[in-house]
Amino acid sequence: MRDKVFNKKKFIESVTDHVKSMYRKTLKDASQQELYQAVSETVKDVIMDEWIATQEVMDKKDPKVVYYMSMEFLMGRALGNNLINLSAYKEVAQALREIGVDINAIEDQEPDPALGNGGLGRLAACFMDSLATLGYPAYGCGIRYRYGMFKQQISDGFQIEVPDNWLKDGYPFELRRPEYCYEVKFGGHIEESTDENGNLKFTQKDYQSVLAVPYDMPVLGYDNDVVNALIIWDAQPKNGFSLESFDVGDYDKAVEQENLARNLVEVLYPNDNHVKGKELRLKQQYFFVSASIQRAMARFKKHHSDLHELPEKVVFQMNDTHPTVAVAELMRILVDEEGLSWEEAWDITTKTVAYTNHTIMAEALEKWPIEIFQRLLPRVYQIVDEINRRFVNEVRDRYPGNEDKVRKMAILYDGQVKMANLAIVAGYSVNGVAKLHTEILKNQELHDFYEMFPEKFNNKTNGITQRRFLAHANPLLADWATKHVGSGWITDLSKMSGLEKLADNADVQREFMEIKRANKVRLAKYIKEHNGIDVNPDSIFDVQVKRLHEYKRQLMNILHVMYLYNKIKENPSMDFYPRTFIFGAKAAAGYKNAKTTIKLINSVADVINNDASINGKIKVVFIEDYKVSNAELIFAAADVSEQISTASKEASGTGNMKFMLNGALTIGTMDGANVEMYDEVGSDNMFIFGMSSDEVIAHEKNHDYYPADIYNNDPDIKKVVNQMVDGTYSPNDHELFRVLYNSLLNSQPGTDADRYFILADFRSYADAQQKINAYYQDKKAWAKSAILNMAHVGKFSSDRTIQEYVDDIWHLQKITVNTLGV
Repeated sequence: MRDKVFNKKKFIESVTDHVKSMYRKTLKDASQQELYQAVSETVKDVIMDEWIATQEVMDKKDPKVVYYMSMEFLMGRALGNNLINLSAYKEVAQALREIGVDINAIEDQEPDPALGNGGLGRLAACFMDSLATLGYPAYGCGIRYRYGMFKQQISDGFQIEVPDNWLKDGYPFELRRPEYCYEVKFGGHIEESTDENGNLKFTQKDYQSVLAVPYDMPVLGYDNDVVNALIIWDAQPKNGFSLESFDVGDYDKAVEQENLARNLVEVLYPNDNHVKGKELRLKQQYFFVSASIQRAMARFKKHHSDLHELPEKVVFQMNDTHPTVAVAELMRILVDEEGLSWEEAWDITTKTVAYTNHTIMAEALEKWPIEIFQRLLPRVYQIVDEINRRFVNEVRDRYPGNEDKVRKMAILYDGQVKMANLAIVAGYSVNGVAKLHTEILKNQELHDFYEMFPEKFNNKTNGITQRRFLAHANPLLADWATKHVGSGWITDLSKMSGLEKLADNADVQREFMEIKRANKVRLAKYIKEHNGIDVNPDSIFDVQVKRLHEYKRQLMNILHVMYLYNKIKENPSMDFYPRTFIFGAKAAAGYKNAKTTIKLINSVADVINNDASINGKIKVVFIEDYKVSNAELIFAAADVSEQISTASKEASGTGNMKFMLNGALTIGTMDGANVEMYDEVGSDNMFIFGMSSDEVIAHEKNHDYYPADIYNNDPDIKKVVNQMVDGTYSPNDHELFRVLYNSLLNSQPGTDADRYFILADFRSYADAQQKINAYYQDKKAWAKSAILNMAHVGKFSSDRTIQEYVDDIWHLQKITVNTLGV
């Protein structure tokens, strides 16, 4: 903490007091979980002073605030990260050592808050860290999921989804704020009336409602006393348990309100393969958006009476399409509750909401059946209908007679509410998250909107926080970087460029490789404990960890492992450096192909890991329940980073940046942010393969790709594809992997075979992997490339990304906070 001295004696006394007051125990009698809670409460005491001071500054200065609205915030464990940002991690670790407590064991007691799943949620978490570190006032707005998406268990190689009960022991880094609860209404019908001035009034009748109760989690800036808040909303029944219904035997009615509230916040992304699931997802989105906007409006009105000033003080950033209902909800509040005219409200709304697009894939741009949307959100639907009516008139005026434009751009069309269209029509900014992604949006998926609103479109390449993913995740490498370039990289990642001049230094290379090996030993220990597999820390650690989706091509990776295994079996003396292939991924509960891919990976692992004849040359590991805490171990240990998505499909990627930060070399396509990484680090320090995005898009347009031709003309490829259905990896059920076989070769109704071009890119991928095999054997060359990756990672800090959002979209002002400290 800036200009503060850590008081070890006071810290130990505070931990001792918390153990006593919370558990009626002494330090020596306390369990690890109880020690974790006591240490966390001690740290929270320090945070509270800074949090209060930050709030006082915000109340006094009344700065413009961004409300970052996201269905996901994949925050990771808080204790260690908070200590890093308080500049007190090493001091606390030493103090705990003196009382016989291992800080790593204490940190392992903390659950990962189950508030997100993939890159979208982790990006939101990195952004919150950077906003606080740069001193910009911000609130994250999301849902307090009680069980997250799910906790993944692997049973007989299959993914099993079980509840992730992360709140069972309580969570010390959250603060319940019932004084800021708001009512959120669903269903019913709308009655129209006129007021004394003849203006139409709209009243929702016969609705169900819940109370949204916020829990605030502190988000600390690095060494600057700034503490922003992540607001996660819990749902509570407005009326609670009905004793009257219970007494007459209507037990379902008695708990109806409680069930409505509980269901809203149970699970992230309920399976929406059925109507009830779709209804629940839409309710969740409206629930947190409505509550967040109500809180933002109340906060604004504390200082301002003129609602026309709202865009000068508030911006709502919609993280993907999930929060897009914010457009209509803000309009509802401004028109129905604040009495503004439609034109006034629209002018304010369109200067206040902004949209980040995170996907190129059309099926991921949310669309809701009108019947569901209208039934659940009747007034909001009326507003969307009016926005659409006015916009369609605009399109027809601009493009007379061109009904194709209306079909593509209308918000309501073909029985659907198109949320991305709503976000673009209303948002004053529409940004992609990598240069290539933004260009594809402008030229392909959103071309009609770009043609009409070119001034709205901009790019903000994603980034990651080096404080979480180097300072905390990889302390050995963090200290090494500080030794060679100073500590400035912690808040200015471009300082890593100082490593470039050291990349040829033999001593520096040796230090780097020793640190990498130590981290591989650490991960190998984790794998042994959790998987029961012995892996060789001197093998190449080749890693693909991310959400499991077909376009990310985990299937191509495991097919290549099968291919290598075949080659070694055919030629045991071939030149092959030992390789450990590490996978980690969750598949959505209803996503059959993704879940079958997990089973295939584990089945291949069972065969290869138990084949003594290959002398351990290949090991395959699937890490169960991939999350931030085990990701930190994995990034630090990786030699090779697999970023192998089909070109044109990955919006950005951020795992690619975390691996780069930790000195791994990328094997990847020219997709997403890989393109910009390539620009930064050069062709000598990455392994690029596969078709370009233009080639993929051309094949998709022309329907001229025939994977069966590759299958029939390449015996190696034919063999591995056939091994999915000939019992090699499923002796008791030859049909187990048929769905994956069919995805590569058999055209399904309305789709093309091998739609993600796995067979088309396979040979190029195998060639790039062979280059890795050769290159890694020159340890000096490998170390140099790894160090150069670190030296050129500066662009990919979320600090840079956030500063661009501030400069180009949000126009925030920094705040300065000073506290006396501990």
